[in-house]
Amino acid sequence: MAGPGQVVVEVERVGICGTDVELFTGEMAYLHQGHASYPLRPGHEWVGRVSSVGEGVSREWLGGRVTSDTMIGCGSCDRCRRGRHQVCEERFEIGVRGGWPGALAEQLLVPADVLHRLPETISPAAAALVEPGACAYRAVTAAAVDRGERLLIFGPGTIGLLAALFALARGVEVHVVGIEAGGIGLARDLGVDSAITVSDVDESRAGSFHAVIDATSDPDTPAASLHWVEPGGHLVLIGLAGRPSLIDTRHLVLSDLTTVGVLGGSAAIDDTIGAYASGEVVPDGLVSTVGGLDDAVDWLAGDRPHDARPKLQVDPHLG
Repeated sequence: MAGPGQVVVEVERVGICGTDVELFTGEMAYLHQGHASYPLRPGHEWVGRVSSVGEGVSREWLGGRVTSDTMIGCGSCDRCRRGRHQVCEERFEIGVRGGWPGALAEQLLVPADVLHRLPETISPAAAALVEPGACAYRAVTAAAVDRGERLLIFGPGTIGLLAALFALARGVEVHVVGIEAGGIGLARDLGVDSAITVSDVDESRAGSFHAVIDATSDPDTPAASLHWVEPGGHLVLIGLAGRPSLIDTRHLVLSDLTTVGVLGGSAAIDDTIGAYASGEVVPDGLVSTVGGLDDAVDWLAGDRPHDARPKLQVDPHLG
């Protein structure tokens, strides 16, 4: 039941994220920091329709196709007042932090003030990729690459490939490095300028990229990334490893590098929806498998379909 200022959403589609897997396995840092605890219900990449509204919420939301910001700030601290609710110390993260239940269910409770309307023209697959798309959008923006400049992306997973799509839409020269052949092949299908394995990286291109985005979970990649950024360039870190990553800060200083960490996509949700709605970015190719809630249990445990693309999605109403 929707409380004051809240809505209930009938979930149409929800994505399985690496964060969900880490919550399932117990690796997620929030579990060890006291920001999350069991029992919990994951799922923060979703699309659905508003089925009921609580007191103080306009009935115009009823039937609306929506997604939401994952980050729910307290609304009163200095960070929230400055538009930085994604780093509010008291924030909830839907399906992730603070005990707010996620979207791996038929219904989801959401504060109305974090909702975003979605055009009917956006496919269910793309609509459930708004949250990771917004994260990728922020990463590309932080990379500060202009048309014709060179961007190197480590990690052809969901975030890395979404970043590639947003960068390509800006006319950027995009190169992707990964480990598995599947991700490399998909990157090529998306039209990047090159997609290769780590072992095939051309050393002669060291220091030649205007920016590098690390979208991996490898603790050694941030340090290795420094090798590829040209002096005065940008290094963007959006991947999270299971142990600390060590960087030689002398390289940062002596090469005058700008290094940016990206947490969440809050500031880029509307831009991402606009890019999907206009067809400027079409992320549907990242999704190959849609299952039901029973399938989600196997996927969270690591039993992925052998031919799956990076993103697995769930329709909670499938049998």
